[in-house]
Amino acid sequence: MEALVLTDIKKLEVKEIDRPNVLPDEVLIHTAFAGICGTDHALYAGLPGSTDAVPPIVLGHENSGVVAEVGDAVTNVKVGDRVTVDPNIYCGQCKFCRTGRPELCENLSAVGVTRDGGFADYFTAPASVVYQIPDNVSLKSASVVEPISCAVHGIKLLKVSPYQKALVIGDGFMGELFVQLLQAYGIHQVDLAGIVDEKLAMNKEQFGVKNIFNTNKGDVVPAEEYDVVVEAVGMPQTQEEAIAAAARGVQVLMFGVGGPDAKFEMNTYDIFQKQLTIQGSFINPNSFEDSLALLSSGKLNVEPLMSHELDYKTVDDFVNGKLGVVSKAVVKVNGEEA
Repeated sequence: MEALVLTDIKKLEVKEIDRPNVLPDEVLIHTAFAGICGTDHALYAGLPGSTDAVPPIVLGHENSGVVAEVGDAVTNVKVGDRVTVDPNIYCGQCKFCRTGRPELCENLSAVGVTRDGGFADYFTAPASVVYQIPDNVSLKSASVVEPISCAVHGIKLLKVSPYQKALVIGDGFMGELFVQLLQAYGIHQVDLAGIVDEKLAMNKEQFGVKNIFNTNKGDVVPAEEYDVVVEAVGMPQTQEEAIAAAARGVQVLMFGVGGPDAKFEMNTYDIFQKQLTIQGSFINPNSFEDSLALLSSGKLNVEPLMSHELDYKTVDDFVNGKLGVVSKAVVKVNGEEA
């Protein structure tokens, strides 16, 4: 079968590889779509994602497809089911798994990171991380349930109420997801700060954003104004902007992934005087069911955010920044016909 293989740091090759065998507790999936995200950029560059990827490896931890075969011990899905996969596989034995914090698992493995993923015609996953897709959700939309679930996990770490006013910093795909999700979880006003006029305008016109700020063009985000601030960029400048925008008693979700050595400055007195909660968020435990329900209900509409549909040959152009402004790219492996 054909696959896009990371054969070395910054080297992707289309290769013929063997179709994987299916263990008793596994599912073989005929891939429809596989999303590409910042984690894939990092893995391509030799940096860690949720954990380390060691070439040669087939990336693609965001994916959807159709069940082609099931192991003898599998009971939750059957051949022909349309599915998506939570890539994260927890050991169940470390102290974090045994105390209800599996996202911090000391022995984490992941489909598309430590084992072959969705940039191939077929891939396998343990049945425990395979989820059926509702009938009214397309395979294309379902290919991004993993990033949706990461944002849902971040929101679950916060205390959100309808009276609150929220700011999202970052108009990339994750920031755009947070716009819709914060509204779905009941917050009555969501504002968005970013750098691309077209994205900002779309989120205001289609998804109910009240105020937009293009910080590249000198727009100033109000200081000490917001009850919830989501930083979805991961740069020191935007992290500092998030703290500055926070009112007293506020929760700041530092969701954007910064560089391993990046640091930002803040006034420690502000933490005390504002009684700030600064919350990190890592991967996506127990969030797939909620994410699929949000898609099925129509409270979350992701396809307008998908700007590029790629094939294997154009993935290299994407990770090297040759495609210009990209909101969300997905690889069409076998498509809706999978």
